[in-house]
Amino acid sequence: MNDSTLITGITLAYLLIVLIVGLKARQGQSSSLEGYVTGGRHMGLMVLFFILGAEIFSAFAFLGAPGWAYSKGAPALYIMAYLTLAVLVWWIMAPHISRLGRQHGFLTQAEFLSACYPSKGNILGLFVGIVSILAMIPYLTIQIAGAGLLFEAATAGTIPFWLGSLLACAVVTAYVYASGLQGIGWTNLVQGIMMVVVAWFLGIATVDQLYGGVEEMFRQIQQEAPEYLTMPGANGMSWGAFSTAILVSALGCVMWPHIFMKFYSAKSERTLKRAFILYPLYSYLLIPIVFIGFAGVLALKDTPLDSPDRVLLTLVIEVADFPAWLVGIALSGALAAAMSTAANLAHTSATILVRDVGVHLPACRGLSDERALTLTKYGVVVVSLAAYLLALANPASLVSLLLGAYGIVVQLLPMLLGALFWRKASRSGAFVGLAVGAALTIYLMISGNPPFGWTPGFCGLLVNTLVFVVISWYGKHETSETPAEALS
Repeated sequence: MNDSTLITGITLAYLLIVLIVGLKARQGQSSSLEGYVTGGRHMGLMVLFFILGAEIFSAFAFLGAPGWAYSKGAPALYIMAYLTLAVLVWWIMAPHISRLGRQHGFLTQAEFLSACYPSKGNILGLFVGIVSILAMIPYLTIQIAGAGLLFEAATAGTIPFWLGSLLACAVVTAYVYASGLQGIGWTNLVQGIMMVVVAWFLGIATVDQLYGGVEEMFRQIQQEAPEYLTMPGANGMSWGAFSTAILVSALGCVMWPHIFMKFYSAKSERTLKRAFILYPLYSYLLIPIVFIGFAGVLALKDTPLDSPDRVLLTLVIEVADFPAWLVGIALSGALAAAMSTAANLAHTSATILVRDVGVHLPACRGLSDERALTLTKYGVVVVSLAAYLLALANPASLVSLLLGAYGIVVQLLPMLLGALFWRKASRSGAFVGLAVGAALTIYLMISGNPPFGWTPGFCGLLVNTLVFVVISWYGKHETSETPAEALS
């Protein structure tokens, strides 16, 4: 048996195990839409911990993060910074979201926001749903494209990009369709453990084999390529871009619909806070992954890569001397990162498609719970297929895609903060601010020329916040309560 056949066999076996775990999670599951979307709102600490971890650590973590360390150097540390700050944002807002979601039976983010800012025909809910979908499809595309890259590189082309992407997409779609959040939770538990073990092993073993240890690696980089260890890095990431990337990502973390909606699923607010306390333990897996990116700075200086996102695959498969069975396990761990996040994204996107967008269509009004559940399952297939087709279109770098998606979804933040903490927050301010912020972000992303080197999402957020505050401040106010307090 040659190496590529062994690697392919191990990887396919891993996909089969994940599929079986995901499908078996269906047993005992409620047949209601609430059970499918929120797991009955009784997720315990460990499953919730791994669900939240898997939603952040994706193909981006195993491919994009080391890619930035390899191509830029020190600027890659923005990832560590925003993950630290994101937990603080969650701690402040998530308990309020969880309590109101349980009290009013909310299933989506748009339902929460539109209840805080009621509008005729629920136009705000529709708009929030559309913005959410626009942000989440690129994020899902990252996972599917990452899976294709992993298969193609690790199997030496035995499984091409299109087929690898399709296999991962099909497995995820199957168990999400069948089991909903229960399937996501149990597969994320399995894949999360796999991910952490593989990340630490690969990071330490690769650096040790190529340099003799982490300390020696950085000593050599300091001597031969010191620009990778200082700002603005080897290929220039200005302080403006670095700082705004941290802010947009940290603030955007709470606004991702697939994260926001998991706050509804917690057994209690106490369970939610305990998961946040433990969360930094999960974040540690990024440290060895970033080490691999830095390892490529000198190891690949004579053979630069076409895409920085391939640095981990190139070092582990082609440069380091690992046996084929170990490469197969390593590929499975990286696949775990892509698939676990993809499952959450497909599940959430389908729910939004039906609950926030589809309900505005004449054929979908007044849906029974059973019919809504069926359409949501079909939505999983539609969303996954759309993301797969986008992945085949050879999208930009994984980090660029992710930052763009964060830039869109963070535009929902001003209206959420206003709903929770500001009694003057108004529906008009929320709607106009979101529209202006999202439009400006998309324009700057397309033009590629944001001012001061800031990320497009941060520019959109500033204008969004200003518009929201001004319109709300000068609007009519007939209550001394915040929009969220008015719901209680």
